[in-house]
Amino acid sequence: MDNSPIDQSDSQRVAASELRQFVERIERLRGEMADLKEQEKEVFAELKSRGYMSRPIRTLIKERATDPDKLAEDQAVLEMYREALSS
Repeated sequence: MDNSPIDQSDSQRVAASELRQFVERIERLRGEMADLKEQEKEVFAELKSRGYMSRPIRTLIKERATDPDKLAEDQAVLEMYREALSS
């Protein structure tokens, strides 16, 4: 049996087809992610145009996505560090 790319077995062709489908799905997802990022930028631009600051909003969003116990721990440590620096 010849090992040239032209003389592929059926299993290799199926694997190539499956691989192509995975790659195309990832490419579509990346395109969707780029669209979502653009929409997010537009929302932040609108937020800024109404006088809100984006950094605190980003912090709030990050906090809301964090486990409450982990967030409480992080905030307690941060407060302890602040107190240590203000002494």
